[in-house]
Amino acid sequence: MKKQEIITRAWIIKALVLATSVFAAGKPAPISLSPEGKKLEAHYSKMQADLKEAITRLEPTVDEKKKAGFTKQFGALENVTPVTKTVMGNEVSVKYGPGNPAFAEKQIEVLTAARAVMKDIDAFLGGEKDLAIMAKFALLTHATPSRLAGFAQKGEEEKALIDQLLNDDKLVVQAMTLGGASGGNYGQAMRSYTAIQNASKRSHEGFFQIWALAASLQYTGETYVYPDVPAAESLVNYYLNYLKAYDDGILDPAFSELGGTGWNYRFVFPDSYALEDIDWIRKVLRNYRPDHTRLEYRWRYCRIVRSDIPYTSGVDRSGMPAELSNIQKFFLKGGICGPRAFVGQISGYAFGIPSRRAPSPGHGAMAHWTPDGWTTVLGPHFYFCKHINGMPPMEFLLESQAQQDPKGFKQALMCEWLGKALAEDAPSNFGSSGGFWRLLGFYKRQAIVEDQKIKDIGATGEELAESNVSSEKEEVEEIEISEEFKKITVAGDGTITIPVAACRSPKNGEKIRFMESIDGGMQVHYGLAGQRPELLSYTLDIPKAGKYEFTGHVCSVTMDREFLLRVNRRTLVDVNIPYTKADWMDTKPVELELKEGRNRISFTQRAPNKGVSIKYFKLKPME
Repeated sequence: MKKQEIITRAWIIKALVLATSVFAAGKPAPISLSPEGKKLEAHYSKMQADLKEAITRLEPTVDEKKKAGFTKQFGALENVTPVTKTVMGNEVSVKYGPGNPAFAEKQIEVLTAARAVMKDIDAFLGGEKDLAIMAKFALLTHATPSRLAGFAQKGEEEKALIDQLLNDDKLVVQAMTLGGASGGNYGQAMRSYTAIQNASKRSHEGFFQIWALAASLQYTGETYVYPDVPAAESLVNYYLNYLKAYDDGILDPAFSELGGTGWNYRFVFPDSYALEDIDWIRKVLRNYRPDHTRLEYRWRYCRIVRSDIPYTSGVDRSGMPAELSNIQKFFLKGGICGPRAFVGQISGYAFGIPSRRAPSPGHGAMAHWTPDGWTTVLGPHFYFCKHINGMPPMEFLLESQAQQDPKGFKQALMCEWLGKALAEDAPSNFGSSGGFWRLLGFYKRQAIVEDQKIKDIGATGEELAESNVSSEKEEVEEIEISEEFKKITVAGDGTITIPVAACRSPKNGEKIRFMESIDGGMQVHYGLAGQRPELLSYTLDIPKAGKYEFTGHVCSVTMDREFLLRVNRRTLVDVNIPYTKADWMDTKPVELELKEGRNRISFTQRAPNKGVSIKYFKLKPME
């Protein structure tokens, strides 16, 4: 089986696994322990019990009247009447969360009551000296002593990894602040984290270290993307690939400053896309549509979906070249919501923008980070999604917001961890029920959002979820083109080079967009948008009449396309556009008969067309 076929099958399987992970997460496989493993389990269980006892002694005294007021307020949330909303043509009942105005209004009262309690426990919340024992208890509870023992019993190396983690208070606190290890698999997380640190000196400090740890905590399966490669090895390869892209100035300028605790670094590596596709998408955006790398963050990178992956149902991909990846195939003819969301996701991943899948009933969409907060893209608001990264969608959004305040977030965790030590129920229904301390941790998150004035920036491009038509009129931004990019030159052998910007009227329209190239030059993109063809017209002074070979320097991501040349208003010539796979390449030469002196050549594409980017044309004398 070819490597690409293996990756493709794994990609499909991974997508199915991720789609059901929210349900599977609660059913871990049973762990068989050896006699040595049982001894280790007993050791970790005693450690957990000792920590639990120590933590319960830390419970601060709370004014009973304030405690009762808080309990009464959040209890009333269960009685809020649901509202019905229309989402993508379907009626949806909303009871919990900000999507229900009555719930949101009532929750303001709950938060006020929670603040009154928090004011009484300032000393407890400020006591970071107890943070380490609480974090270690939370880790042992999440991992379970049996799972830790199951990993540690495999050998001395594995046991040393668990010991290294549990003996490093700072690392334990950091790991738990970043959300802990997916599935409680801390042994595998430590294996990957250690491998990354062995492979890169920079991964020991600054955001490089946070990124290495966060990625290792997020992906804790035995393999990652590549089914025949151990997870630690794969994650090292991704880390080094992204590190080189960072050094080369390819990753987004915000990559080193994702902010807060560093939680967002969990989501910079793709959930199921091969490095070959990551490298290819970088090339697509940098060569084919560099303008998308400079947009405001809502649409930065993922705008490629709107411009080049049309919403189309019934696409048959069976006849497409087998050597192409799924992502490359999506560019050929477009697709429905799933393929569009996949392309949008990988476009962000490739440049270090944290991204996640954001499915809603009957629809596939995505969510990604911006400097102003997370947004859903090409689908409904978080309210109406099914889950994000295995979490209730509004809880994911709240977590992303609260993690922006490292100090306040640790205080929320202290309440939560105290509640766990006291065996309280977890919060449910967006803070409507749960144990006292754990709910206080939930409302501390709400308090952070309110205090920091963190806004929910809403959905992006919801009207394009299953459509190619936006309700918002897109502004066409004009670009000032320097004269140096319009200069036509003639080489010693008579070859004439015509920069694409040397046309008679270099203006942006629905189909034609002039833009700076990544290398600092100028290029034009002839896109899918618009119903009518647009022209690029060039007036040339030809020194000698005769036959010339015409070529265009182009970049494309689709097959079987051509553009049309009109020469001196009489001759029409078809020029095939090669499938360059986002590289720059010359078209095959076509013969033009030109007269001495002034000649006019016009370029256009017949509808329906696909996109092509162009840097320059050349005319080479055939004699």
